[in-house]
Amino acid sequence: MARPHHDLVVIHEHPAWQKPLFAVLSRRGVNFGVFDLKSAAFLDSDVPEAPLYFNQASPSAYVRGNTRAVPLGLALMRTLETKGARVLNGADVFALELSKSAQAALMRVLGVTGPRSLTFNSLAAVRDRAEEVGFPALVKPEQGGSGARIFRADSLEDVERLLEQRDDIWFPDNLLLLQEYVPYDEATGIIRMEFLGGKRLYAKRDVSHGAVNLCQSPVCNPEDGSAGVCEIPELTMTKPVEFYPYPEVPSDAVETGLRLIRAARIDVGGIEYLDALDGRRVFYDINANSNLRPAVAATFGFDPFERVVDYLEEQIRSSRTHRRDRPFGVSPTS
Repeated sequence: MARPHHDLVVIHEHPAWQKPLFAVLSRRGVNFGVFDLKSAAFLDSDVPEAPLYFNQASPSAYVRGNTRAVPLGLALMRTLETKGARVLNGADVFALELSKSAQAALMRVLGVTGPRSLTFNSLAAVRDRAEEVGFPALVKPEQGGSGARIFRADSLEDVERLLEQRDDIWFPDNLLLLQEYVPYDEATGIIRMEFLGGKRLYAKRDVSHGAVNLCQSPVCNPEDGSAGVCEIPELTMTKPVEFYPYPEVPSDAVETGLRLIRAARIDVGGIEYLDALDGRRVFYDINANSNLRPAVAATFGFDPFERVVDYLEEQIRSSRTHRRDRPFGVSPTS
């Protein structure tokens, strides 16, 4: 059995997002490689290049013209796990991130308040059941991805016009959600909690001035409010998104976030919620890909990428111990 070339391989599609992570890994002297999903291939007989992989793929790849990165990434993770490699935020986690309907179902099972959501694949189907969601509502892709292609509909007629006028609305996976629109204080914004290794990393408030399309990356939404390189067209038509530290996040919200993270088996990720005007705390997004914001984390006294690499180094040490216990590439049940 061939020995792995690296201690860690990062699976990604957006190199600009990964620069801070790669910089810390390099400075620490971590023996890591990268697998860029934009244009790639793997053979069924390929041996994993590391015992540990870190999935940094994003559902929003399609807005950058990299639609095929997502299915290749999912196939790669399943293959690696079959061959005995460990993938942080692996195939099952990534599959959950790609499915807003599965996220809604998980919240329902856990008793977490989320927006009513109807998944559909035809105009006739949404006509039959739209009243079970009600209006106003949001129309969004099942796959999600940085808030791309989310539209507000105030009536069934709005939905019909949207589906009839925009063929691209079905992109990338031909499934849509009609989801309850939950009014909230736009001046307060939404809350995003970041988690690492089953613990809260930090929380922040995102004020998007009413826009529903929101990209977390400092590359796309620079800290100074200047124009970024975000490729979500709807986002460029709004005021710059504002990001604020939120140290006063309620403890029960953190506990709910932890329940979701643990149930989803997410190693590194974020949970988003909002405080509705009707008094509900509504959780609506589970993210396995986190574009961490150093300026926000700095107010809590740390660099988030240093913390991530601390965690990765712990997992690398654990993988080395695990590898001594069995031949690399052999599953524990073999």
